Amino acid sequence: MTVISKNARIAGFIYLLLTIAAPFRLIYIPGKLFVSGDATATASNIAAHESLFRLGIFSDLLCGVILIFLVLALYRLFKGVSRSHAVLMVILGGVMPAAIDFFNVLNDAAALLLVRGADFLAVFDKPQRDALAMLFLRLHGQEVVAAEILWGLWLFPLAMLVLRSGFLPRLLGVWLIINGFAYLALSVSGLLFPRYEDTVASFTFPAQLGEVAFMLWLLIMGAKEKPAMARAA
Repeated sequence: MTVISKNARIAGFIYLLLTIAAPFRLIYIPGKLFVSGDATATASNIAAHESLFRLGIFSDLLCGVILIFLVLALYRLFKGVSRSHAVLMVILGGVMPAAIDFFNVLNDAAALLLVRGADFLAVFDKPQRDALAMLFLRLHGQEVVAAEILWGLWLFPLAMLVLRSGFLPRLLGVWLIINGFAYLALSVSGLLFPRYEDTVASFTFPAQLGEVAFMLWLLIMGAKEKPAMARAA
């Protein structure tokens, strides 16, 4: 196995960890505990499954950490292709989204605090606390919608690196560009046209598989050096 193929598989493995951890708070927790439009039922579910909700908070923090290691692994893989594009990828794909993940857990922590009803919150009755908890959960969701802009933007320098690399299929680069536009469409629809967000999500779902295809290629196939690159190395 060449060095570049080894680096590709390491990046693919870290990417796999992210794809496993990220859906837990994004999809599983809301589907399991949140009741749309019903703050009381949502608060009751969180109180009854506090450990599960705390795992969701932990998964957000874990995703932030994994993101940092992922972009560093990708930087190591692509820095020889274009250092400027690789640096931009690190900033848009690791530094800023990781900071959002770390910041966003405060909304969940505040919701949990309200649901548990600490002594200093006695000035609020339970329906008020439940409503405030739902507010913080909604803020978490809006933060995710805003973060989708970065989820899309970082794929553009990554796609350019793939297209210029010569050791990965160009189709992956094209798919990543389409994937980036899909995330931007999701963010714009969520911010400006929320009633159409689910419709946009269903239409853009195939495009969002670009990251999955890229991850699987790195993990399974690795990267193949061109003869000229191998001689230079």
